[in-house]
Amino acid sequence: MVSSLSAPPRRSIHVHPHADAANFSSGLDKPAAYAQLLDSLTTLVADQRNWVANTANTASLLWHLFHSLPGPSAAVNWSGFYVLDPLDQDQLILGPFMGKVACQTIRIGKGVCGAAAQQGTTVLVKDVDQFPGHIACDGDSRSEIVVPIKAGGKVVGVIDIDCAEVGGFDEQDQKGLESIADLLAKSSDW
Repeated sequence: MVSSLSAPPRRSIHVHPHADAANFSSGLDKPAAYAQLLDSLTTLVADQRNWVANTANTASLLWHLFHSLPGPSAAVNWSGFYVLDPLDQDQLILGPFMGKVACQTIRIGKGVCGAAAQQGTTVLVKDVDQFPGHIACDGDSRSEIVVPIKAGGKVVGVIDIDCAEVGGFDEQDQKGLESIADLLAKSSDW
C-alpha cells in the first residue's frame, strides 16, 4: 500500500537584506573600513528610528570592524554605548554593547565616558593609566576612545570603545567614530 502522506511543508528561509553588513572586506585600510561601516549603517538605520535597535547594530558593526583591521585595534575588547539615564540626568546608563560585562552607570564628569559627556567632545586616551579618574570596568583595557552623540544640541549618549593595547586608537578612529555618532544622532529618536 502506498502512503498518501504528503511531505511536510517547506520552510522558506528569509535572509535579512543586511545580513552581510558586518562582513568587512579584507585588505581595507582604516578610512575605507569606516566608510564601508558608515554605508552599512546608513542602510540599517534608513527605516529604523529606535535608538536601541540602531545602537545595538552599531555596536556589532564596530566590533567586527575593529577585529577585521590589522594592528592594535584588533585587540578591541569592548564596543558599545552609554546613554543619558532618563531617571537621572546626571549619569549615563549602559546601552547595547559587545564585550565583557560592563559598568552599569557612570556619573557625568567621571571617567573617560563621563568626561566626554560633560565636555561634549571626543576623548581619545592612548594609555588609560595616564587618565586621572579612569574607571576600569575591564582591567584588560589599556586605551579608550569615547565620542559623544548629540541630538537637539545636547549629549544623549556616547560611543565607548576599549582596547587591550596601549595606543589602540588614533585620529582616523576619531574621525570615523564622530561620523557614526552624527549619523546616529540624526537617524534615531532620542
